[in-house]
Amino acid sequence: MTTSLWVGIDPYPTETRILAMTGPGETILKARLTPRPQHPRAAATPLEALSLWQGAPVRAALCADEPPPLFDTGSWTDALLLGGGAPLYDVAFVPRRRRRRRDGLGLGDMRALEQLVLLGVAR
Repeated sequence: MTTSLWVGIDPYPTETRILAMTGPGETILKARLTPRPQHPRAAATPLEALSLWQGAPVRAALCADEPPPLFDTGSWTDALLLGGGAPLYDVAFVPRRRRRRRDGLGLGDMRALEQLVLLGVAR
């Protein structure tokens, strides 16, 4: 059983990237989704599902240029913070780093997001 899962959520105007890890070295899920959730529960549901599937709480990092309420997260703030995911998940805000590269898989380089996950949830 895993102690906790680490998830990074990195929303951009054109897409949202999600990375889930079981610790600093093992990636278990990568995703590239539409920019915003289309349903009020769409952001929280995958975190809850990962927690239930793996049998461990999720520590998530929502990447942003500015902390709330200065940045526009729209449904991200509503879905992840107002609902309060305890005991299945909790969400921290972490500053976004500016560098992005693409890899051959079309999902982009996830190293920067991986570092944000490590900084945001491994404290």
